[in-house]
Amino acid sequence: MTPSHAAGDPHSAEGDPTHGPASPTEGLTGWAEIDLSALEHNVRTLRDLAPHADFMAVVKADAYGHGLLPVARAAVQAGAGWLGVAQFSEAFALRDAGLDTRLLTWLSVPGADFTGAVRRHIDLSASAPWVLEEVAAAARTVGTTARVHLKVDTGLGRGGAFGSDFTTLVGRARALEAEGSIRVVGIWTHFAFADAPRHPTVIAQQERFFEAVAEAEQAGIRPEVRHLANSAATLVHPSAQADLVRPGIAMYGLTPVPQIDDDFGLRPVMSLRMRLALVKRLPAGQGISYGHTYAPKVDTVVGLVPAGYADGVPRNASNVGPVSIGARRTTIAGRVCMDQFVVDLGPDSDATAGDVITMFGAGPGVPTAQEWADATGTISYEIVTRIGARVPRISVGGSQGRS
Repeated sequence: MTPSHAAGDPHSAEGDPTHGPASPTEGLTGWAEIDLSALEHNVRTLRDLAPHADFMAVVKADAYGHGLLPVARAAVQAGAGWLGVAQFSEAFALRDAGLDTRLLTWLSVPGADFTGAVRRHIDLSASAPWVLEEVAAAARTVGTTARVHLKVDTGLGRGGAFGSDFTTLVGRARALEAEGSIRVVGIWTHFAFADAPRHPTVIAQQERFFEAVAEAEQAGIRPEVRHLANSAATLVHPSAQADLVRPGIAMYGLTPVPQIDDDFGLRPVMSLRMRLALVKRLPAGQGISYGHTYAPKVDTVVGLVPAGYADGVPRNASNVGPVSIGARRTTIAGRVCMDQFVVDLGPDSDATAGDVITMFGAGPGVPTAQEWADATGTISYEIVTRIGARVPRISVGGSQGRS
């Protein structure tokens, strides 16, 4: 078990995450514990929900803040046949680390390193003809045929070719296929309301998508995969699973449909832990932190936690962010600062400096990322992805060999 930063350290070993002289967390102010066994379980659970579709593990944004390389390897170990990322740098990091799984990246701008992407056998998404032109030029330079997924905007109003623009995109793709510089291997789209199971746009977007697929096929395109199901659609819209599903947040054990009282058998992967840097007594009425927005009603014990908004703790978690220490639940007391916040541990607390608190994670009585999202008016996606680079990711568990 070892800390991993940024894109993630590919090696970790088993060990106790909080105790013992050999603990890799000794001396750390805080860490995000990444349970790769839980991640592998979630991949298998989601695959079982879409048994007739291929599985793309979406590992963009440093695997939703969990550590790119360890998560990608664990997902592949659990049966993911594809990996998906948003940006070229993420795709390059995966390829350069030796991951040769099918890999799609979908955001690019003119002048990006398309040649590097084609040379690394990365599938590329195209929402406009200019992308096709850059991909084709890169393919000619490399001397190969590039793999392309055409994206159709079926109603999200974000990426993808909308309306007649898709017809133009298909026409240019066919011309470049004829010259041998590209091959259209996929057609895809993204939902606007998949997290609202009864929203009428879900069916409308599916219908528009399959109309677009039929249009492309009539023009002579023969895609290997048609894909539109994100996490929410994978969980609650079997009709959208098509040839390939693309779970993201669900793979990390967080539900994209919190309004449904069902965890779908998923297990949270990240537990965010911090050590108390200082414990002291304060009298009743003493204001705490900037602006004195919190003051205890009785004499109490407070603990200083060395993490703040620079580490991804939302500033609007002031006075509402839940934490646990041992069997006790409490909340942040006063304002979250750049590098620290305070918790009211209660008048009878026997906590000492160095004790571990859990901000969110798995286990009885432990706050969840969804509780943090509810408390701060956001979504669980943001809670986990915003954890900063100062917080090491420490991988535990998983079936792949590590040294």
